[in-house]
Amino acid sequence: MSVNPPTLLPKSNIDDKVLDQTLRPSRFDEYIGQERIKENLKVIIGAAQKRKEPIEHLLLHGPSGLGKTTLAYLVAKELGANIKITSGTALEKAGDVGSILTGLSDGDVLFIDEVHRLNKTIEEVIYPAMENFKLDIIIGKGNSAKTLQIDLPKFTLIAATTKISLLSAPFRSRFGVNLKLDFYKDSEIEKIIARSASLLKIPIDSHAAAIIAKSSRATPRVANRLLKRVRDYAQMKDLPEINATLASEGLKMLEIDHCGLEETDRKILLTIADKFSGGPVGLKSIAAAISEEEGTIEDVYEPYLMQLGFLDRTPKGRIVTPNGLKHLGLPSKRESLNI
Repeated sequence: MSVNPPTLLPKSNIDDKVLDQTLRPSRFDEYIGQERIKENLKVIIGAAQKRKEPIEHLLLHGPSGLGKTTLAYLVAKELGANIKITSGTALEKAGDVGSILTGLSDGDVLFIDEVHRLNKTIEEVIYPAMENFKLDIIIGKGNSAKTLQIDLPKFTLIAATTKISLLSAPFRSRFGVNLKLDFYKDSEIEKIIARSASLLKIPIDSHAAAIIAKSSRATPRVANRLLKRVRDYAQMKDLPEINATLASEGLKMLEIDHCGLEETDRKILLTIADKFSGGPVGLKSIAAAISEEEGTIEDVYEPYLMQLGFLDRTPKGRIVTPNGLKHLGLPSKRESLNI
């Protein structure tokens, strides 16, 4: 009877959510990539600590999975401050904001994820809190209404968004620091995979890490997810180490190719190429053809396809590029016309 190697034994009491917390860096020197942003934050934090003041409000934006939440945790830890976390969807009423803000202490960090989902009423409540550390509460209605102003502790707001364009200009202008996270290089993703494998006690060779990195959509969150799925595959095969062959087999089983394209990515490209002659075609037509939501296509799949140069947005609509057709094994328009 075969027994799983000790290094690859699954731990039933640890789910993926707990593992994600385990893999999250606890110090800036453990955070791989985004060097420019890290250097800026170190200067901002160091200067604020010398002045013995809270740092300015931070706005972090960029595609999902690049480490915005992790950076918020690291900033709070570097400041030695408590961090309270909420999201744009959770703050529905002015009272929700008031209860959170009045519960803060001097120097605390408030992190709002997906801040673009805040409604305009909530934004207007946050304005004076960000600028003057005061909360305006309206008591009563009509002519008898009165405004009560409450002093707030000096806190730092860190907001994260994947859609900075949806934030109003007055709201954006109240952030003292605006930082954009970029996609990662393959070499950086390989280091992240190696670090995560070490934390999870999963032996993995450099070739396997490189294969997983190329399929990770230049995103650490995806890299860690694929690593855990390949680990599961290794456990089922009773293998003591993740090598290149096993990594390739595990990704193939997940229907993820060497560029990181998933089934929906390929479906989008094939639909434009086959049903719409390579484009241009509108987003609504693509969404209807593949039975997917417009927002999901635009926010989840298109950014990476454009990053690879497989898809292009033009004033007339989406088109599949020659590189995209080549990846699908389809002839370009010029080749199909024998030009």
